[in-house]
Amino acid sequence: MYTASIDIGTNSVLLLIVEQTELGLQVHEEVQRLPRLGAMVDSNGILARQSIDRVLEVLTEYAEIIQTYGDGVLKKTRVTATSAVRDAANKNEFLSLVKEIVGFEIQILSGEEEAKYTYLGAISQTKVESNSILVVDIGGGSTELAMGDSSQWLRGISVDMGCVRFNERYLVHNPPYQEEIGECRRSIEALLESTKLRFPPNTQVVTVSGTATSLAAIDQQLFPYQLSRINNYRLNTDKLAKSIEIFSLHTYEQLIELHPEVMQGRADVFLAGLLILEGVLRFASVEEFIVSSGGIRHGILLS
Repeated sequence: MYTASIDIGTNSVLLLIVEQTELGLQVHEEVQRLPRLGAMVDSNGILARQSIDRVLEVLTEYAEIIQTYGDGVLKKTRVTATSAVRDAANKNEFLSLVKEIVGFEIQILSGEEEAKYTYLGAISQTKVESNSILVVDIGGGSTELAMGDSSQWLRGISVDMGCVRFNERYLVHNPPYQEEIGECRRSIEALLESTKLRFPPNTQVVTVSGTATSLAAIDQQLFPYQLSRINNYRLNTDKLAKSIEIFSLHTYEQLIELHPEVMQGRADVFLAGLLILEGVLRFASVEEFIVSSGGIRHGILLS
């Protein structure tokens, strides 16, 4: 039996079509588009009409793809929205437009729900055996920190720091000034300290989202992108530090020229994502992390 889910994020809109089997979710089709619904939501507090129109176009495309699997799959498609829609004053207008034009009912996830589904999705696509697992999802508007073990999710929180939000707020030049990078780092540190979270020794960190998967692809020179080589790929803080140093010196245009496969639609916000990842790893006192392609879209189908 096929099922589908769509994850509407601040920067990306992700489609997943799977087959439910005795072995779990067998991924049949995945599609990614980067319409950046949450552009300027941090400063303006609303979803711009141009951003909404871009997302409507993507959702219409996705509905056509899902339709090829049958009316039943389309009618039961789970569609979720996260930080940008959660924060927007005009969220109800967006929900109504999607329902009217595309036919989807959207579930706006709370920060805790977002963390839970992220955890379930990440673990479903990754081989991790540990009594203490921290799943980190660096989104465009927020970052989810979800804790658990190999068998279950225990708790999670959402922190209002994301790669789109912090790029717009701090990294305003192209490339950013070192002073801007320093201010961004200090804000990340302060937000993480305010959570009062503490992690046991030997906590295993699993990272999801475009920041992590793009970094894994770049580190392996994995072009074209191969999902099988992204899941369970290990990176460390030394490689992350070198990447931050390199990416902080290049303009967005140069980054797209260097890595067009992964930087299109992401070049301007990638450094902010790396800085958030750096801050979380430092906060958790962890030097190595595993990359997972799983996420909310997987977790919502497992729940």
